[in-house]
Amino acid sequence: MPKAEAGPGKEARDMILVFGSINIDLVARVTSIPLPGETVLSPGYETLFGGKGANQAIAAARVSLPNRVAIAACVGDDVFGRSARDNLICNGVVADFVANSTEPTGCAFITVDERGENAITVASGANASLTEARVLGFEVSDSTVAVLQMEVPFQASLRVAQRVRATGGRVIWNLAPAPPQFPARDLSNLIDATDIFIVNELEAIAAARILGCETADFQIAGAYLAESGCICIVTAGARGAFAFHPDRRCETVEVKPIQPVDTTGAGDTFVGILANGINEALPFRTALERACRGASLACLAHGAQAGMPTREQLTRAS
Repeated sequence: MPKAEAGPGKEARDMILVFGSINIDLVARVTSIPLPGETVLSPGYETLFGGKGANQAIAAARVSLPNRVAIAACVGDDVFGRSARDNLICNGVVADFVANSTEPTGCAFITVDERGENAITVASGANASLTEARVLGFEVSDSTVAVLQMEVPFQASLRVAQRVRATGGRVIWNLAPAPPQFPARDLSNLIDATDIFIVNELEAIAAARILGCETADFQIAGAYLAESGCICIVTAGARGAFAFHPDRRCETVEVKPIQPVDTTGAGDTFVGILANGINEALPFRTALERACRGASLACLAHGAQAGMPTREQLTRAS
């Protein structure tokens, strides 16, 4: 494919468009994640860049050709927002569609234990102001790949997905963080507007249950969700990923054992690298294997974005 020029417009139609959140992550490392009512002391905290939209955009940009990934998002007119925008640009993400909001930049409060597991609380802030109007200047086509998550207003995300699908473009939707109460009609509309539906094991079971399939088996849930016509990918941590196709095929990709340092951002790395593979028209299994490999590499450094591999690192790890 020809390299896209920087910035939105006609030449940007074959880019990856991420519609999603930007956060600043405040990270505390603890011996154990506190239980309800419990206080756990940490020796300090770090201020890092995050937000599922920003994470997925940066993961995609690091393995893509220059100027092939854009993000539509909202930040506050504050120090956090300005630094987050600069960070996107430094990582090769086109930030023309990042708008300022009267709300403060979103923040995530993250605790990471000695095993690398995490617990996250997100304050949406400016992310709640994002509307589909932020992408009206982006000329989508049948070569556009849209990437969405669940940290910005759902109806706006749905309209973006439907617009991209109407042009013949492809939609990747990561149901994370999964809403605690999500109407079946909304979930059905989401899946109808989606080509590749990405969930973890618990999210797969919850989504299947919303649509009427009572099961505790994520493989049954994934196969059931794929019957709606999308490819349902269930990420399963150390067990790799399972891709359930509408024709009832299931592809499984295993991952090499690692000792994780921090799993924050591994799922976003998977999504971003998969989007790159789809955008570059790689064979689906190849794209899936690269996404799993990249997610594993992302677990070897602290922070959501620090361990996200470059194109060269991903190739060397193959």
